[in-house]
Amino acid sequence: MIGRITGRILEKAMDLVLIDVSGVAYEIEIPHTTYDRLDEINGDVTLHTHMVVRQDAQLLYGFFSQKERELFRLLIKINKVGPKVAIAILSSVEIEAFIRCVQDKDIKTLNAIPGVGRVMAERLVVEIGNKLAQWETELPVVSNVTKDVVSDAESALVGLGFRPQEAARALAQIEAPGDEVEILIKQALKVLAA
Repeated sequence: MIGRITGRILEKAMDLVLIDVSGVAYEIEIPHTTYDRLDEINGDVTLHTHMVVRQDAQLLYGFFSQKERELFRLLIKINKVGPKVAIAILSSVEIEAFIRCVQDKDIKTLNAIPGVGRVMAERLVVEIGNKLAQWETELPVVSNVTKDVVSDAESALVGLGFRPQEAARALAQIEAPGDEVEILIKQALKVLAA
């Protein structure tokens, strides 16, 4: 199995990167969160990988952090969640926001992720909620007031025409969400404009 690849970026697209390692180019499928952190073409990169061997293909999935890869591996163990859906989940929401959604049993937000219907959202909460409990202790504590503010800000951003996953990703990148919806929306708009 190939667990990590270090090399030079030859090509990159939103869901795929081609990395040259000593003259051999590896095609690696990636989530959008990894794409956002990649250097420009010809830059060096190290990706943590997961290899899937099927009868008709050998596929590599790459992640910028080990934590992303760990979550990917947890997700693909769930019934009806394959690599494509797991990548879609990781592309749509930051790890911390996803963990909070699962721990808070926020089916509505999980259901907004492409490829995740209501039944799958419920399955995610039930099947990996316990496994993510240890990860939750590593996250900063968020009060109920802050959760409501973030939820209101996300609804406002969707009302402004952003996709739910774009809004959630932008809000997850804000380090210290305050108690005012307006300020949070302004911060999220700055993230989205960058």
